[in-house]
Parts: sequence; structure tokens; C-alpha cells
Amino acid sequence: MAITEMFLWWYSRGWGVFVDQLKNYFASIVDFFSMDSLFRTLFKPFRQISAESASANSSIDLKFQMFLDRLISRTVGFFSRLILILVGVILMICGGVLGLVLIVLWPIIPLLPIGGILLTILGVIL
Repeated sequence: MAITEMFLWWYSRGWGVFVDQLKNYFASIVDFFSMDSLFRTLFKPFRQISAESASANSSIDLKFQMFLDRLISRTVGFFSRLILILVGVILMICGGVLGLVLIVLWPIIPLLPIGGILLTILGVIL
């Protein structure tokens, strides 16, 4: 009785449960990496380092130094956020590919123990 219920669940509601878990995986990756925030602040300075601005009567050297500080801070911020976005996208791609493979293999998984027993009886060594 339990085996038939397991097969009924596996081939009916089980696929839906697995797809829902896959959706939750993608949502958790987006939430963990705060992808929307990273895209929104992609060109913002990194941790507001040297975010001061020079006054109108400051020297040219001070203005240029502050400009370079802000430029370097924005560049560091851009690349650090870009790397985080790329890591998140790579994790989503890997999870998506693995999820698609498992969805395709879903009907075969309960039959694998039977196949293993048959291969053992036949003497197949992997």
C-alpha cells in the first residue's frame, strides 16, 4: 500500500512540489545576493569612500584628487557588484540546468533501484 501511494505521489504531485522548490531556489539566490539592489547601485561609489566634494575655492590639485578618489571608488564599486551579480547568475544557471535534468529524469528515479538489482544479478561492474 505504501509503495503504491509513493508512486502515486511521485508521478502526480511530486513534480509540482519539485518545481516549486526550484522556484524557491531561484528566489533565494536573488534574495541572498540582493540582485535588484546590486543592479540599482551598480555605478554608485564603493562604501562612499571619499564622497566629499571640493568647494568652489579649493585648489585644482584638491579638486583633481577628489575626482580621482570618486572615480576609483566608483570603479571598485562597479567591479565588486558586477562580480557578485555574475556569481549569482552562474549559481542560477547551474541550478537551472540541474533542475531541468532532474525534471527530465524524475520519472526514471524510482526505477533506479530495480535497474541496480538487475545489473548486480547480471554481474555488471562499473
